[in-house]
This record gives sequence, structure tokens and C-alpha cells, in this order.
Amino acid sequence: MSEGGDRTTGEQRADARRNRARVLSAAEESFAVGGLAVPLSEVARRAGVGPGTVYRHFASKEALFEAVVSDRIARLVDDTCALAVGEEPGTAFFAAFDMIVRQVAVNKALCDALTAGSGRVMTVAPHLGERFRAALAALLDAAQRAGAVRADVTVDDVQRLVHGCVRMELEGPTGRPTAIVCDGLRPTASDRLTGLPAVTEHPVDARNETRSLASVGSRHGATAPRCAECGGPIVTARTGRPARFCGAACRQKAHRRRARNTDRPPRTG
Repeated sequence: MSEGGDRTTGEQRADARRNRARVLSAAEESFAVGGLAVPLSEVARRAGVGPGTVYRHFASKEALFEAVVSDRIARLVDDTCALAVGEEPGTAFFAAFDMIVRQVAVNKALCDALTAGSGRVMTVAPHLGERFRAALAALLDAAQRAGAVRADVTVDDVQRLVHGCVRMELEGPTGRPTAIVCDGLRPTASDRLTGLPAVTEHPVDARNETRSLASVGSRHGATAPRCAECGGPIVTARTGRPARFCGAACRQKAHRRRARNTDRPPRTG
């Protein structure tokens, strides 16, 4: 190949790299605002390229989304690990918790990837999901050994709390939900006495949900009202009239029995 041909090929490759970088930059901005709902045409417009250029580098919008989110999660993991260096363990843990919530809450792409139960972070980049979990686990372990976080909290608890805080931050006053949750993670004398409920492997069966919720109240010293039909516990509501039955089945059974008694002719003699 001639020298001129080599130069042309090199320039084409450089242009392709620049276009790819422009597409990624535009996609990060677009997805941060609109998440996966952003059309590729909008990404192309922001990048100053045609849709065909976008498709030459990324086969689909999902592929582009995954590339953007993978890069963003990698930076988030690096920032989380950096906090563990040179900081007191408790300070590092709570700073990381707050940073993760704030960064995810303002980035729709990260919200889509890390919340809503989608598990997308593991689909996008399993190794990043594992690094993210490992970074949280290391910070949590150090903070617990330093006595800054209650000892019965697990890394799974922390991940769920992060997801919950992100949702609350999107709906309420910024910073307040996270501050309340972080305060609950700090050890107190009562934590050492009672501890958290044991972690179960299976979710509560819907048929036993009423009974399980009622048993929570009894553990805390409250006497749960009983169903007038079957005698089972009733979960009380904060508003409205007190319930007499534990569910619709008992309510209908009692209604049918009253109807039979009403229709029965009076006994004579």
C-alpha cells in the first residue's frame, strides 16, 4: 500500500475514533436526562453525526446504553474505592453511601441500571456489578470493625438501602431521606440488645402476609385484634373504622350466615 493510502487509512481510523467518542459523550448526556427512553436520533443530533454513524459503532440503542452505563459505573466504583484511602472507616462508608445515592439520583441512566429491580447492572457488566458490591462490602466491613456501623447490617442491606434512598430522593427533599437512613445504620444501645430480624431465604407468602404482619405487632408488645369469624389476627389500618374480619373470605362467610339466619322462619311451639 502506498504512503498516501496509509495516510488516508490512518485519517479514517482517527475520524472513526473521534466520532465514536462524540457519540459516547452525547449518549452519556442524553441518557443521564432521559434514560433508555431517549431515541438514537437524539443522540446523533447531540453528537453532530448521522444515525448511520451511530449504528456503525453500536448495533442498537441497548448496546450504546450498556457502553455508557458500564463506563459510568466503572467511574462510580473507582470513586467509591478512593474514599477508603486516607479516610476514617466510618467517615468513608457514610461518604460513599451519600455519594452513590446522589450520583445515581441525578443520572437517569444509572437509575435505570441500578434500581427498579431490573438487575441491569449485572447484565450490562457482571464484573462491574461484582466490583461495585466488593467495594461496598470492604467499606462496610471496615466501618463495622471500627464500631461506626451496626454489626448486623449486611452488604445486601446496604445495596437495598441505596436503591430505596435513590427513590426517596427523587420524590422528596434532597438529602433528608439519606440522612435518616444513615442515622439508622449507626449503632445504638438498643441495637445491641435487639438486633435485626433474621434474614429469610424466601419471600413472605401472600396468603400468610396478614398473619405475618400481625405477628410483628405482637412482638413489639401490641395486642392484635382478632377476626370475628375465624379468630385470626387482623392488621389494623391507621385510618377508618376498625376492621372486624381478617379478609374478604371471612366477611362474606359472616354475611351469608347472617342472611340465612334472617331468612329462617321463626320457631313455634
